[in-house]
This record gives sequence, C-alpha cells and structure tokens, in this order.
Amino acid sequence: MNKNWVLSGFGDEISADLATQLEVMGENGISHIEIRMVDGKNILDLTDDELDQVKETLEKYNFNVSAIGSPIGKIKMTDSFDEHLERFKRALYTAKQLNTKYIRIFSFFMKQEETAEYREEVIRRLSLFTELAEQEGIILLHENEKEIYGDTAERCLDILQSVNSPSLRATFDTANFVQVKDEPFPKGYHLLKDYIEYIHIKDARLEDGKVMPAGQGDGNFSDLLEQLDLDNFQGFFSFEPHLTSKSEPGGGVEKFALSVKAFKDLATNIKTVTLK
Repeated sequence: MNKNWVLSGFGDEISADLATQLEVMGENGISHIEIRMVDGKNILDLTDDELDQVKETLEKYNFNVSAIGSPIGKIKMTDSFDEHLERFKRALYTAKQLNTKYIRIFSFFMKQEETAEYREEVIRRLSLFTELAEQEGIILLHENEKEIYGDTAERCLDILQSVNSPSLRATFDTANFVQVKDEPFPKGYHLLKDYIEYIHIKDARLEDGKVMPAGQGDGNFSDLLEQLDLDNFQGFFSFEPHLTSKSEPGGGVEKFALSVKAFKDLATNIKTVTLK
C-alpha cells in the first residue's frame, strides 16, 4: 500500500511576510501551510479584510491551509475562560474561511502539582470546544506541550478518552515529549496511535531540551516514521523547526530548508511513502 504523507509547515518561522513564507516553502516542495502569524499578527487577530487578503495570497501561490496553528488553550487556568471562548469561536470562523478542517489547540497552562486539581475543568473546557467544533465540521488537534495539562502521553490519552469524540484528535510532537522527559517513541506513540491525525516535525535533545532537526535528537524519529508507515498512517507532517537564534528570530530561510532536508533524508528510506 502506497501512503501519501503531505508536507506542511509554520511559514512564520521563515519570515513575517506571508508571500515570502509561501515562496520559500514552495521552493522546498511544500504546498500547505499551518498558518499561525501573518505580518506579526496572530491569524486569529486578523480583521475580515485581512483574512480576505490572506486568501488571495494563498490562491496566488496555489497553497492550501493544513491547519490553523492557533494559540487556543495557551492561557493560564486562572485567566478568563469566557474571553478565550470567544477567541475560540473566531478560530472556528477562521478555519471555515481558509477552508481547513483542522485547528490546533492546547490544554491550558498550570503547574505540575496542579494537574489533579484542574483535570475536571480541563476536560469540561475541551469538551465544550469539541462540541462547538463538531457543529461546524471542524476537527480539533490537541498538541502535547510542556507546562500544560496534556504534556505527557498519559495525560494526552486521558483528554482524548475522556472527551471521546472524533472531533478531537492528536497532533503528535516528538520534541515536546522529549522536553518533558517523556519518551515519544515507542511509549508515547503506542499509547496515542489510535488518536494521532497530524505530526509535527521537530526533534529535541534529552540532555538540554534543545530543538533539533528530525533524526538529530533523542526522539527516535526514524523509528517513529517506520512505525507510521507500518500502521498505514496518511496525513500531514508539519515542519515547526524552532531552530532559532538571536540573529534569526524565526529560524530563517536556511534553517527551514535544513529542517526539510533532514526529514526528507529520513523519509526517503521508506519506499512505500510518497511525500506531497
């Protein structure tokens, strides 16, 4: 069985300018974008007119949106949820306008010792988000991230099983698991594989948490790709290089290309996969 692995990425790590983002991504063989920041503004903060301009630019460069790279769920548990709920509704609107069925979300900032205290409220909030998304035909992708409820594979599984909806799935981020010292593969993958719908391409070193290109950290990235192939995964692989420096705040053109090359070097060993 031949599988299609569709490449996408966070273009704002290349440049603030959307046209430049798309030009560089196109040069690297990518035709989808996980859209997050445009001209220094979060995608959810754009006006309707600015969203129309984004659509025109995407059409000009023949790009599609793989997901809204939203910051939903990246607030403290003590921040106003009512305000955040309105922001989530804007995310739903934005996804519909940009013709994507996916929105990335998180599960709220808290201290490690507060996870048991806040668990029930986290599930309540994510269940509400999921109900609203389902009404709009949108699928939410929960990303594992440090310092949120769903930072470990076990708590990600808790979220996904508790909400129990096809409208809430998982974005699997290898580097983020490494940074909280939770083994992404095989442990994390096998816990979550029934829910994984989207993959972020970045690796990290266990010793210091530094983000690395795929295969150059401790995330067992090559083994992960082989298992995804065996499990007949088909879907998006999104570059989030995070190869930042003070002189290149977003990583820049060269570092984005470095991230793409590292992944393609691993993926070329898998003969039953077509990168698109």
